[in-house]
Amino acid sequence: MMKWQGIALLLALALGACMAPAPSGLANAATSDADERAVYVIRHLQKAQGDDPVLTSEGAANAQRLAAMLSDANITAIYATRTRRAMETGAPLANQIGVAITPYDPRNPDALVAEVAAGDGSVLVVGHSNTVGDLVTRFGGNAAPQLTEQDYGTVFMVDATGDVREFAVE
Repeated sequence: MMKWQGIALLLALALGACMAPAPSGLANAATSDADERAVYVIRHLQKAQGDDPVLTSEGAANAQRLAAMLSDANITAIYATRTRRAMETGAPLANQIGVAITPYDPRNPDALVAEVAAGDGSVLVVGHSNTVGDLVTRFGGNAAPQLTEQDYGTVFMVDATGDVREFAVE
């Protein structure tokens, strides 16, 4: 009898572990359904000063964190403006998953949206403080975030239903 009670207890613990709520965060949202397509939009990370600045050491470290966060998000393409800061934001993930970054013209967002729509899988789009909100809306997001020059490190995930989830690069 004790043997069966022990087995029942182990079974109950195992079943309870399976039913425990998943912790919140990008990795869990990104891997919740491999077949679901999502567009991840982020403003480039922390930049240095200048006309076409590179990322600061903080920005470069955050780009590495972004790559780790999105490593299981089934990203098949990365788009960034031709600025060094935008390209450097997407570079660690591009290197990790083995895709080239596709440059896009921020003055022609319709072309970007059409190209993303024609592709398969989830994508990362690196934009700027004055373009991220518009991009989220164009990709079907129900909410358009407003960013300032001081906002860095927020990922906006637009899912197939238009829901927008925000995650911090940490």
